[in-house]
Amino acid sequence: MAYKGINSVLRIYITNIEMTVDIIIMYQGKRNSRNCHSYVLLREGIILEYVQSDELKIRSIDLLNLRPDTDVVALVEEIQKREPLITSSYKEHVLYLLKRLQEKLEEKDDRKFNLFKVLRAHILPLTNVAFNKSGSRFITGSYDRTCKIWDTASGEELRTLEGHRNVVYAIAFNNPYGDKIATGSFDKTCRLWSTETGKCYHTFSGHSAEIVCLAFNPQSTLVATGSMDSTAKLWDIEKGEEIVTLSGHSAEIIALSFNTTGDRIITGSFDHTVILWDVGTGRLLHTLLGHRAEISSAQFNWDCSLIVTGSMDKTCRLWNAMTGTHIATLAGNSDEILDVCFDYVGQRIAAASADGSVRVYSAETKKCIAKLEGHEGEISKVCFNPKGNRILTASSDKTARLWDAATGCCLQILDGHTDEIFSCAFNYKGDTIITGSKDNTCRIWH
Repeated sequence: MAYKGINSVLRIYITNIEMTVDIIIMYQGKRNSRNCHSYVLLREGIILEYVQSDELKIRSIDLLNLRPDTDVVALVEEIQKREPLITSSYKEHVLYLLKRLQEKLEEKDDRKFNLFKVLRAHILPLTNVAFNKSGSRFITGSYDRTCKIWDTASGEELRTLEGHRNVVYAIAFNNPYGDKIATGSFDKTCRLWSTETGKCYHTFSGHSAEIVCLAFNPQSTLVATGSMDSTAKLWDIEKGEEIVTLSGHSAEIIALSFNTTGDRIITGSFDHTVILWDVGTGRLLHTLLGHRAEISSAQFNWDCSLIVTGSMDKTCRLWNAMTGTHIATLAGNSDEILDVCFDYVGQRIAAASADGSVRVYSAETKKCIAKLEGHEGEISKVCFNPKGNRILTASSDKTARLWDAATGCCLQILDGHTDEIFSCAFNYKGDTIITGSKDNTCRIWH
């Protein structure tokens, strides 16, 4: 593949290493003044970021089959054949980083989490919690109309973001950068804030009903909002302007997600469908038809080839992200599916149900490979740790649980909340957990 007109820095990221290492290559003696940061840091992959003909471009090379016994010398040679941006002069650097990644894959993980701090976070119940990329900060949204920024290490409140006139329901950092925060509210607006100063950069107005979901694109140039008005909107972060309205659903949009390259977005709706959109044009590409009840969750896998959807019809469905065709129906739960997710490499799918269980499926075989049973109430949130070997669940039974992703065994019960836990998250290293509850508190676990 030829790369004509490359006129800036190439940065290479090897992921799942605790300290990101950049390899900088100069082309044509120029270095573009544009700041280049990491694009997405996902497990087991190489991310290439470069400027070609004054346009920022990103390529990814997955390492999904990397194992502790893989011949990394042969692997690097194979990568070089497929990707001419990685030149021979950097072969030793990439080799070194792959060996470090292999070492991390061999590390045993028998960690037990202990309660570090209980934060009386808000005067009314929380709606959501989210980490920045490094895990040094996290945010909480609440029915008290505010979003708060917290220091993870100390548990101290750093800042309160005030200005919304109703519930702050959806919140997000612009990871991996982490310098901006978006908040979506029942007041029908989305606000963009500075993480460091708490300044409100923009208030995005235009929806005619509550905003219930939002996401930054990976490049942190856009924020997408989904609303009960049946539309989603894309907003320009720098200009503070609406770029396009995504109209096509006939009922409320309650889930949305960008793919890892940022050129596609999916929206899930109470109209039983998920729609795949082209981000650049706002064009509807495919409508994913087949669910028989409201959509609860939808997500791309890491290499953008698959989409998983969860529905109140008690099933998950797997779809081809390029063609929109249905691949498989993942059934077995006896009640509504409330949340679905891929692991960080897209090899496993976890589906959390109102029946109090989680089923783990192989994305390759479409078979159920583990059942997570033990909660005494519905599970509203499920997520994998970055390494992919642990699953965290949040339940209405007032507990969060940590599970072995391969066996389905419950490894630990995180208890102490006095009301339903509806949100939980790992930091990027996987050594800190946050749980958010209707008891108005947030708990940090180390």
